[in-house]
Amino acid sequence: MKKINVLSLFDGMSCGQIALAKAGFKVDNYFASEIKLHAMKTAMYNFPNTIMEGSVTRVKAKNLPQIDIIIGGSPCQDFSGANKNRLGVEGSKSSLFFEYVRLVKECKPKYFLLENVRMKKEHQNFISSVLGVEPVVINSSLVSPQLRHRLYWTNIPNIKQPTDLNLKLNSFLINGYSNRDKARALLESDSRPLSTPIKMCHRYFNTGFTTLVFKSKEHFDNNFKGRSAKEIDHLIVGMDLSLYNDVRYMTKGEREACQTIPKNYTASLSENEAACLLGDGWAVDVITHILKNMEI
Repeated sequence: MKKINVLSLFDGMSCGQIALAKAGFKVDNYFASEIKLHAMKTAMYNFPNTIMEGSVTRVKAKNLPQIDIIIGGSPCQDFSGANKNRLGVEGSKSSLFFEYVRLVKECKPKYFLLENVRMKKEHQNFISSVLGVEPVVINSSLVSPQLRHRLYWTNIPNIKQPTDLNLKLNSFLINGYSNRDKARALLESDSRPLSTPIKMCHRYFNTGFTTLVFKSKEHFDNNFKGRSAKEIDHLIVGMDLSLYNDVRYMTKGEREACQTIPKNYTASLSENEAACLLGDGWAVDVITHILKNMEI
């Protein structure tokens, strides 16, 4: 197998390099377009041979060797259903999709892979029409303890659904208990945690957002199980609030497990920095599953 040249756009912390290694590919040059400093720091910490190219707007095919595959997940804020004011490809961030398209046209790689969130059908159809392929929808829950539906547009052939490994979140917690089999999809916004356990619980039980870990199954069953979010909010009045002190968010190591990223990959980062990058990142084992179908 020859060594390949890879161009990774919106590279983040280089989840693509982890996936390529797990899929068995040898990389000659890995060109990474990224502007977040702590993302680049993490990529270089784990893959010191990464060739950093800076902003995607400054990457030119004429400055690169022949690229075998272009990978990337363009910013999703203007596509995501969590954003009520989403503007699709016309949004200031998600319009960077056109830089991805430009470089696919300029570089003419054998393969491309674009990842993004579930979105309005009209936005999905537009991207499909530009790239000339329909997306494969894969929920990372098949290979990880996290619910994470994502769309993958690629010309890599014969992509099928991964085998369901039936992984449970509680098996990956360093301690404590979750009342959910799977973590909610990690988000970049997880890096801005709520200030108190009471507020954490309010959000968790009212919106379903975030993933909370309780002290034990008994702790959850005795204080929260079977109660609606409204009932739990009302219980705060006049109750012993110390029970909330045993509620926490996931650690960065647990978040790594949810994204099927090697343990301690984000060791150089603070908890909040790691939450930011892991929320933006890829479920590596899904990407590995897709890349294995390449014939190089």
